[in-house]
Amino acid sequence: MAGSFTLYDLKIEIVQVKEGLEDICNHHLGDYFEVSGENISIPAGKTFSMYAMAAVLPLLPAKQRMTHDNDWMESDNLVMCPDPNCQAVMKIIRTGTREFKTNEVTVIKDQQ
Repeated sequence: MAGSFTLYDLKIEIVQVKEGLEDICNHHLGDYFEVSGENISIPAGKTFSMYAMAAVLPLLPAKQRMTHDNDWMESDNLVMCPDPNCQAVMKIIRTGTREFKTNEVTVIKDQQ
């Protein structure tokens, strides 16, 4: 396979936290992680709740891809933390695009 494909880079940021629960739930406004291809990056010295991350992870491969303008993946970008008491909200932000060479990300050869 000599082809290539394009994915969006993503930033997942805490944009809302229930007042008084920032330290209890470990969500702080502006905390984030980034996704590039299959890789997740968290800024040095920072943390991100694995429970909040688990809630948003299933959506990320779809948000990385180009979709139809009317697809809900284009418009919906907010995800709640699964803890109903903290009510933290994460925002999925497309920050740019990156091109990948198919033969560099899979060992499966073209089946055609």
